[in-house]
Amino acid sequence: MNSKLVVVVDYGMGNLRSVAKAAEHVAPSHCHIKLSDSATDIEAADAVIFPGQGAAKACMSAINDNQLGETLRQAASTKPFLGICMGLQVLMTHSSENGGIDCLDCIEGDVSKFQPAAEFKIPHMGWNQIHQYADHPMWHKIEQDARFYFVHSYFVVPKNDRLVLGTTEYANQTFASCIAQNQLFAIQAHPEKSSQAGLQLFKNFMNWQTKSA
Repeated sequence: MNSKLVVVVDYGMGNLRSVAKAAEHVAPSHCHIKLSDSATDIEAADAVIFPGQGAAKACMSAINDNQLGETLRQAASTKPFLGICMGLQVLMTHSSENGGIDCLDCIEGDVSKFQPAAEFKIPHMGWNQIHQYADHPMWHKIEQDARFYFVHSYFVVPKNDRLVLGTTEYANQTFASCIAQNQLFAIQAHPEKSSQAGLQLFKNFMNWQTKSA
């Protein structure tokens, strides 16, 4: 079986090593996980994992400083691509964070902030359920309403509702916590912090990219 390269994008933002270690833990023997900030490596990858945490402005600045914007847009449209947390949000057109910032525009839509609600703290932090809205290879062996770990104050609002693959309830509203478009899957939660459900998600991604490559 041919070797497969899965690149975890290192642009200086996020819990990168934990993501890489979680992916390595479940990767088939023929899959090589590489943490890299190189556009050449991302272009050569069979699949890409795009993690991130922090503020949208800082993330976009880091992406632009590393000249990875176009490389990421290309990867997100041509190969299996997993966005995590901020790696989901900056795929959108625009974020209202930091007074407003243009993002990668891989998926048409915006990023909005939770509005204060009684008994709900912002940021949304801790375990919460994801309700699956459609069958997808990334949901393989993950139970309906499985619990994942979240840390965020903003959420995505894609223009096309049909891209929403999973939703979560918090602060008296239901928000899109997973979206999918062709070979792109992105999740607001942190699978690397989400125990067995998170490891299964990484395993599904490895199998998905292997079948699609």
